[in-house]
Amino acid sequence: MSAHGPKKQAFVSELLGRGDYAIIGDIVEPGTKVLDLGCGGGELLQWLAENKGVEARGLEISSERVQRAIARGVSAYQGDIDQGLADYPDRAFDYVILSQTLQETRNPRKVLGEMLRVGRRAIVAFPNFGHWRMRLSMLASGRAPRTALFPYEWYDSPNIHFLTVRDFEDLAALEGVEVERRYFLAGRRKVTFLPNLLAEVAVFLVRRQGLRP
Repeated sequence: MSAHGPKKQAFVSELLGRGDYAIIGDIVEPGTKVLDLGCGGGELLQWLAENKGVEARGLEISSERVQRAIARGVSAYQGDIDQGLADYPDRAFDYVILSQTLQETRNPRKVLGEMLRVGRRAIVAFPNFGHWRMRLSMLASGRAPRTALFPYEWYDSPNIHFLTVRDFEDLAALEGVEVERRYFLAGRRKVTFLPNLLAEVAVFLVRRQGLRP
């Protein structure tokens, strides 16, 4: 330790090419139990297992991605998030992760509730539809916006719910969910001012009010 005390850890802008993964990697404590919903090919879970020593589980609807995750050494299962997490008991995990997938679920409110049933904490990351580029695109074109963050035509988009930072905050209050931490990103930068307007991606760490980990 230096005479000036420990150095503050620098902000890591990306992990595995994604800013939200960098935030999640920083939040998750070593040696914990983690469930990643919509885990894809298991890249994040593999990193968490190797670098944080977590007990990692993944749920993914695509059988091809499940096979890729298993090939990485990740314990992954095929399943539909919207069908619920009935196979898991209450508070079975320390963290349940849902990254860039909430807007693709049919019933986000139910999904959030199930996350906070099986997990002591939930980490939810999502693209912010309230970002100024989204607003400008819709205003200028008069059509469903297309940006780098939302590149799809409306009829091809996997996104079926378009939420903003404020929308998620409102849902958390409605459901009695305590927001422990909130992070906002624009590209590789953290956003600390007007996040509903300036943030491209939001990451929330939440838990049920009155429940302690």
